[in-house]
Amino acid sequence: MNPTIEKFGYPATLLKEFEHWLVLLRPAQVTLGSLVLAAKSDATAYADLPREAFAEQADAVVAIEQALTRFTGYERINYLMLMMVDAEVHFHVIPRYSQPRSWNGIEFPDAGWPGPPRLDAPVKLDGGQLALLVTQVASNFR
Repeated sequence: MNPTIEKFGYPATLLKEFEHWLVLLRPAQVTLGSLVLAAKSDATAYADLPREAFAEQADAVVAIEQALTRFTGYERINYLMLMMVDAEVHFHVIPRYSQPRSWNGIEFPDAGWPGPPRLDAPVKLDGGQLALLVTQVASNFR
């Protein structure tokens, strides 16, 4: 796996695997259910992915949006391709909502609502909380 995938906690944060993509729980939760959609390729330019990855990305997006609808009931969703620190192709998937969501006694506000997500204001989870959240979010993927 590429360094970006490893940085986002793979394999512990794996929610769903496709042939060309991995869906990972983002360890720093910008909003409840924040994910990373990461290409398995070592490509550092989106255009360098194989054609098959683009076709499969549609399936990954459908799976993500259905799972997050079941898990958080988000109002909007943002896909951010930043690739400034982590070079390999990936998207930050941020479910958005106007009212905070609660999970396991922890409140998750959407600090940037209704503007851009505040990547600098995540909720940080400990190892046990992260593992539990991975299990619960993963159960919403089909």
